[in-house]
Amino acid sequence: MHIDFTLPFQNPVLVFSIILFIILFAPILLSKLKIPAVIGLIVAGIIVGPNGFNILMRNSSVELFGTVGLLYIMFLAGLEIDLNEFKKNKYKSITFGFLTFSIPMLIGTIVFYYFLNYSMVSSVLIASMFASHTLVTYPMVSKLGISKNPAVNITVGGTMITDTAALLVLAVIAGSATGQLDNAFWIRLTVSVIVFAAIVIFLFPIVSRWFFKRNSDNIAQYIFVLALVFLASFLAMVAGIEAIIGAFLAGLALNRLIPRTSPLMNRIEFVGNALFIPFFLIGVGMLIDYRVLFGSYNALLVALIMTVIATVAKYLAAVSTQKIFRLSKDQGLMIFGLSNSQAAATLAAVLIGYNIILGETPDGERIRLLSEDILNGTIIMILVTCTIASFATQKSGIGIAKADLNSEMAANQPVTQNTLIGLSNEATVESLVQLAVTMIDKKKNNELFGLNVITNEKENAETVNKASKLSELGQKFASSVDFKLQPLVRYDMNIVSGMKNTIKEKSIKHFYIGLHEKTSLIDHFFGNLTKDLLAKSDCTLYIYKSKHPLSTIRKFVVVIPANAELESGFSEWYSRVMQMARNTGNMFEIFAPLQTNDYLRKLKPDANVMFRNFEDFDDFLIISREIDEDTMLLVNLTRRDGVSYTPAMERIPEYLQKYFRENSFMLIYANRSGNSENEQNLYQDASLQENIINLKEKAETIFRRKD
Repeated sequence: MHIDFTLPFQNPVLVFSIILFIILFAPILLSKLKIPAVIGLIVAGIIVGPNGFNILMRNSSVELFGTVGLLYIMFLAGLEIDLNEFKKNKYKSITFGFLTFSIPMLIGTIVFYYFLNYSMVSSVLIASMFASHTLVTYPMVSKLGISKNPAVNITVGGTMITDTAALLVLAVIAGSATGQLDNAFWIRLTVSVIVFAAIVIFLFPIVSRWFFKRNSDNIAQYIFVLALVFLASFLAMVAGIEAIIGAFLAGLALNRLIPRTSPLMNRIEFVGNALFIPFFLIGVGMLIDYRVLFGSYNALLVALIMTVIATVAKYLAAVSTQKIFRLSKDQGLMIFGLSNSQAAATLAAVLIGYNIILGETPDGERIRLLSEDILNGTIIMILVTCTIASFATQKSGIGIAKADLNSEMAANQPVTQNTLIGLSNEATVESLVQLAVTMIDKKKNNELFGLNVITNEKENAETVNKASKLSELGQKFASSVDFKLQPLVRYDMNIVSGMKNTIKEKSIKHFYIGLHEKTSLIDHFFGNLTKDLLAKSDCTLYIYKSKHPLSTIRKFVVVIPANAELESGFSEWYSRVMQMARNTGNMFEIFAPLQTNDYLRKLKPDANVMFRNFEDFDDFLIISREIDEDTMLLVNLTRRDGVSYTPAMERIPEYLQKYFRENSFMLIYANRSGNSENEQNLYQDASLQENIINLKEKAETIFRRKD
């Protein structure tokens, strides 16, 4: 078999191997020089590309993978954006979007029209290139774990606005240059954009929820999501706008269907960051021709002017946003770092403008809307702005991450809260692990255990093998979301004893038990097992029945009894529920007495939470009006010796079995051992003190009557 080793290499196996080694080693080597990985990959593309050593050519394969990488960046930006924070910061995003669009447009148009003597059409098109930006450095933000910082949310939201506006300018300019700018053009553009947005925003979530409910295979789900991303991108192109807008909008549409802690999210990030996004960055490097710098004086001057305008304009927009909304210097620098890199929309604009032929000179030379100097200057601008953006994002990202860490350390954080999952049924392992990791704050020191108890009478080879299999399944599901689950197989006299001893030995604060879909709640869970476990353990107990995948749940209803806030373990389970709200991004409706709601409002949850008054557990069935198939019910119950206990709680299992059969639900029994510090903080609240005094007075009145 003959293999051709002439440059550039053509053998697909060799080409792919070289690119993989570049992806592996380029960031490692350049990191020693304190150069960000993003720049390392772009520089590597320059070196191996047709304008470097010509080792690889920018063929259709590189372009295909690069396109996937670009769309991936925009999709991840939409997927990871905190929609609740975005709603809070929407006016800030609109403001930044306006500033980062208008300032570059104004400066760019004035400079190129009045000082460089370009036509008004060409000047506006060039200015739109400065106005747009690509979130090239977003993977750096994601790795630092600060994607939910307000500065990031503001920038991502502003990106959608400025890129859409810039690309609409591109469409209008292209239509104007080709003589198609008439009433029919505007009608067609408006209608197509509205139809496209409606399909992606409204239809995609419905179809996705239907698919996720009927197919639990993670690979199939990943392929499905990838297909939707490209479909949205194609529909955007059909509508007359760029594909990147479609990818970003697909991310927003699927945002609440792909929890942050889900295996699907882990796969999406892994494949993108490991393969597709590096391909895109290498492809950008291959476009850059460094020889332009040593060419004509005019080309060099144009490149310098374009780079300065793009950088200064984006800096002014970022600083203005920082000053207006009183953000920190690191946050202002983060906005600049994310918004300064030019790539996707810029390339689209310059290539379209370059390919529009306005006429010919007497010598037969083509007159282009954008000259070759602009084309070469754009490539240089992309390299420089991406370099500046990488350093700015890295510096500000480290500063923001350190500030977040210091604030968490300064706050009164609860002690280590280890978590235990009961692994007794293969059908419930995945849903239990998924639930537990969704409720755990990874930043805190939590250990995760999976328990299988083997009783003496059931000890045989088959039982031991089953326990080992269940442990492996638990480890597999946990590792798919980057959690470490420690398997525990315990031999004991009975199941409750094994659970109780494990809880004590491992200092377990939270214990998750699964209930199979076909299992009777009344007969099984409120038999001797649960009664004994509640009586003999003090940890917070979560009894979970998964009817639908967690990712398909649209709303969570939390029911809390009166005086629940007085229970010693209240703050522990409530903080986990709020963590679940943050990770899913869905609406959490809390039904609780007025006093409890007032207390919870003071905690100012950074999640999508609505408080509804609900005074009496005897009226529990009223809540069924708020429940549909895609709603999950969370009910806070109490052990008989609890302050918030009411006899009406005994009827809850019957209600769930009879009226909520088609819903996922979770019963929560609060930790009764408590945390002295948390308990003290709870009783320091004025409203709670008043409640306690009232209870005391009632008790004294009763005893006086008896006397």
